[in-house]
Formats: sequence, structure tokens, C-alpha cells
Amino acid sequence: MTIKTLVRAEDLLGQVRRGAAPVLLDCGFDLADPAAGERAYAVGHLPAARYAHLDRDLSSPRHSAGPRSPAFTGRHPLPDRAQFARQVGAWGIGPDTPVVAYDAQGSPYAARAWWLLRWVGHTDVAVLDGGLAAWKACGGPLSTEPPTVAPLPPYPASAEPAMPSIDAGALQAALGRVRVVDARNLERWRGDAEPLDPVAGHIPGSRLRFFKDNLGADGCLRPPQELREAFAAVLAGGTEPVVHQCGSGVTACHNLLAMAHAGLGLTTLYPGSWSEWCADPDRPVARG
Repeated sequence: MTIKTLVRAEDLLGQVRRGAAPVLLDCGFDLADPAAGERAYAVGHLPAARYAHLDRDLSSPRHSAGPRSPAFTGRHPLPDRAQFARQVGAWGIGPDTPVVAYDAQGSPYAARAWWLLRWVGHTDVAVLDGGLAAWKACGGPLSTEPPTVAPLPPYPASAEPAMPSIDAGALQAALGRVRVVDARNLERWRGDAEPLDPVAGHIPGSRLRFFKDNLGADGCLRPPQELREAFAAVLAGGTEPVVHQCGSGVTACHNLLAMAHAGLGLTTLYPGSWSEWCADPDRPVARG
């Protein structure tokens, strides 16, 4: 089965000009300034694009008691499936609707939208390769007009999640029998710096694949063969199931997208990621 992952900006522009544009989701975001993406969207977005906010639309609210609460499941918990199905319908997306997600940050937030749409069973979804920069580079127009959306009923989500995920307890029990791939940068993985979470370090045994290393100099995903070779080096020949994590389950989706684009299948997401893992002092932490 071919897994849809990317669409080239030139191809998308051709669809727009023919009046056959998919539903477009602008997922631009800044973890340090949660309102920045929405401000940038107001300044200029792909014509008719809807704005998908990471905190409001692509996540559930984090637990109000904070990271030391036993109920804390990370900084960007997966959205409630029924609520997300309603949001998907509100965007005008039905089972036969093609969708393209994009952002201006290297596609991690677009990859999160890609993963979530597949999670509820929607397969006709891709990420704009190279994001907003690629669109502008090929002469794509921008708009400041809000889109006219014909909302649909809640998306008829699959009975069971269509993308595999794992929770903290199951992952801890599986350590040593899975390959954990961390999408954060080297400094955070080693524990040299931790700007977002209360504890620095990484899940013991995890391998590093900084999500930005999936990108070429042009901001597009590297060719599939390069990605296959890169992930083969990260996985070091192991045949164990692959689990992706990052800080809060967002940039990990970029590695999931890259592996899928490389023909390596749909691997597993740990949604809580480091933000949930390090919140429990009984979970092991590695550094260095």
C-alpha cells in the first residue's frame, strides 16, 4: 500500500489554479509564543486555508494540576477523538476530502496534523513539502481573507485509532524490546539544556534523530533513499518495533512522516513524550 506523505508546491499550485484545491490547513506555530502562528496566518496564508492551532485544535488541554500530577500526560496531549472528529468536520473535511497541511517551521506542526487525520482514519492527507517557503518560491499567492468554509458533520472516525501509539506505562514495560527514537536536538537529548520541561535528559536506550535532519538545504524532506540510510544508521540494524518521541509528541510526528515517506511503514508514536516521561520521578532518566 502506498502511504500518502508529501505534495510538491508546484503540484499544489497547479491544483489551486485549476480550481481543484484540497482543503488546506495552515499549522504554523511557535512553542515559545503560542499566538505567533495565528498572527502570521492573518498576515498571509495560502488561499482558503483554515488555521489549525496546535494547542486548541491539534491537542487536548494539558492537565491543570501541572507536570507533577499523576494525571499529567504531557504538554500536548492527543485531542479527544470525538472532539477532533467535530473539528475535522468543522474544517469541511469529509472521508473523500483531500487535505494538505503546511507550516513555516520545517513541517513539524503540519506533520502533527497529518498524523492526527490519519489517526481518525482519514488517508487522503499530505504535507506540503517545504511548507510556506516552497509555496512562495514557486510563485504561489497568499491571502489575508478568512476562508469560506462549508462545515460538515463530525468526521466518521474509525472505531479504533488508525495510527499506532503507546502510553508511558506500556513503553516503560517495553524498554529494551523497542527502538525509541527521540526527535529533539542533541543538547536536549544529552541533558545539557532543557528549556521546556522540568527535568533534562532522555529515555534510557533512546536513539537521537533530530527532526530537522530530515530536511535538505531547501527545507524539503530529503529523498527517500537518503532517509532510509539515515534511519538505518539510527536503528543500527535492529528489528524491534520503533517508537517515536520528542518533547511533547509533536516533532516526533516529523520522524514518523519521514519514515513513511522513505517507505519504512507507519511506526508508533509516544504522544506524552519527554514532557510526560520526566514528570514521574519513578521513571528512569539517562544523560550524556
